[in-house]
Amino acid sequence: MASYYYLIASLPTLNSDDDMPMTYEEFLQNCQGNVSEETYKRLESLTLSSSEGPLLKEWAATYGMLIKELNSQRSMALGKPYPSGFDKDGTNTQMVTAALSAKTPLESEQILLDYEFELLDTLVGLHQFDDYVLFGYALKLKLLERRSCFEKEKGQAEFQHLFDQVQQRVYSL
Repeated sequence: MASYYYLIASLPTLNSDDDMPMTYEEFLQNCQGNVSEETYKRLESLTLSSSEGPLLKEWAATYGMLIKELNSQRSMALGKPYPSGFDKDGTNTQMVTAALSAKTPLESEQILLDYEFELLDTLVGLHQFDDYVLFGYALKLKLLERRSCFEKEKGQAEFQHLFDQVQQRVYSL
């Protein structure tokens, strides 16, 4: 545990609106030798839906509710039914509504990313230099890694292509 002081203090700050300061692989390299073998294995196999380990059970429940709300609202927008057997959270509903109302898909993703960072900060709470902070950092890095896959130019081109198709269908009526 003593090595966590240096490890966590040496990690660059993560912000939801910044680029990744390091890759997840670089993060793992920083962790190797500074965390237990069990912790390292959990970090190595970490996904956004992981639920085993420090902070991960709480995150899985919180993130799962957000994803269900997102799927529910998307289904409603498409006129499709969605099972209503999940606990709705007012804040999740507001954030998903705001994200789905955004002007662009990239803006929508940024709204959700900002909110996910807030959720992680809340879950980590007042923990310092322990597994909660380490896994919270790892999850934030995974979220940034996911966002880095989005390419604005390709996304805009695909959006324009889909929009053009919709316009053609409307004009053909």
